[in-house]
Amino acid sequence: MSDEIVFYTNPNSRGRIVRWMLEEVAAPYRTEVLDYGSSMKSQGYLAINPMGKVPALRHGAAVVTETAAICTYLADAFPAAKLAPQVDARAAYYRWFFFGAGPLEAAVIDTALQVNLPEDKRSMVGYGSLATVLDVLQVEVSDHPYLAGDSFSAADLFVGSQLAWGMHFGLIEKRPAFTDYWTRISDRPAYRRGAELDDAARETQTG
Repeated sequence: MSDEIVFYTNPNSRGRIVRWMLEEVAAPYRTEVLDYGSSMKSQGYLAINPMGKVPALRHGAAVVTETAAICTYLADAFPAAKLAPQVDARAAYYRWFFFGAGPLEAAVIDTALQVNLPEDKRSMVGYGSLATVLDVLQVEVSDHPYLAGDSFSAADLFVGSQLAWGMHFGLIEKRPAFTDYWTRISDRPAYRRGAELDDAARETQTG
């Protein structure tokens, strides 16, 4: 695809996940770094994402928001990067992608916000409890090197980033299975490039 890619982000946001994804697909892109106080709520950006949050992606005339959606979009738009299995082999890929975007993220954020669910109300949320979510994920990353087959995929990038964020801030236990999995999937040149770019953007903002 030759349409211009514009990446709207902030280095202290979930945009770091999308940055890694962009580096994996190796397509040229332009970055628009927005701040939380003004430019993210500007009329120009609200036309891109009415939620007034990042990340967002514009690819030619197409606009995609929501981190998981952007990652799956890029995996499909740039199949040469081989970040998604063949369509007839995507059951696990979709399962774990949406597990990360749903139960895992919700459970971790509720924990960060100190939301305490009564035992008799847990069936109302999609994750039940953080412990249940982590136990299920631990079994998966212990039994398989990757979430969607024998090779790294966008599902690993997304779910692994959520795990790393949670462990960094003490919201997810640093279980050996999780730290081993994160070490395995983050040992990639694209991850290092993306992190360096975001760290440099962070220094520019604070400098």
